[in-house]
Amino acid sequence: MTMQFGLIIIGDEIMSGKRADKHLPKTIELLSARGLQLDYAEYVGDSPERITASLKRAFASGDVVFSTGGIGATPDDHTRQCAAKALGVNLALHPQAEALIRERMQDTAKEQGVTYEPDRPDNIHRLNMGVFPAGAEIIPNPYNKIPGFTVGTVHFVPGFPVMAWPMMEWVLET
Repeated sequence: MTMQFGLIIIGDEIMSGKRADKHLPKTIELLSARGLQLDYAEYVGDSPERITASLKRAFASGDVVFSTGGIGATPDDHTRQCAAKALGVNLALHPQAEALIRERMQDTAKEQGVTYEPDRPDNIHRLNMGVFPAGAEIIPNPYNKIPGFTVGTVHFVPGFPVMAWPMMEWVLET
């Protein structure tokens, strides 16, 4: 049986046309460069029910699936929670993700010439970006250190191409 590859593109901004999808052609390009091909793609808005259903299918498929978007810490980002629900596991702050996010916050404070305050409410909120389904592994983010995550053969990256594409390449290379 040959390995199949899928893509789930999440976000109301894509569905409404406010932002054009760039992930489909880039994923095809990244796979083609490695002699692979994309077998299917799915677009999903920010509906937790639809995201959860799509992710249940992805986890059950055994395919290599990239999921783009919805892993941030804003109110419309549901992908992390939906992945945990689809898997039937709890969410937990990943220790390696926490360290990377704290490192990023320290770098940002230094760049702005201010003191890093780890207990400031906005910094505590940023740690939500490292809350993943139990058992997840991180995907390094060379752009800003805020990691994505992998569970099995399903890989979760941000919706922003500048971050997502190098992270997808890292998954394909490792």
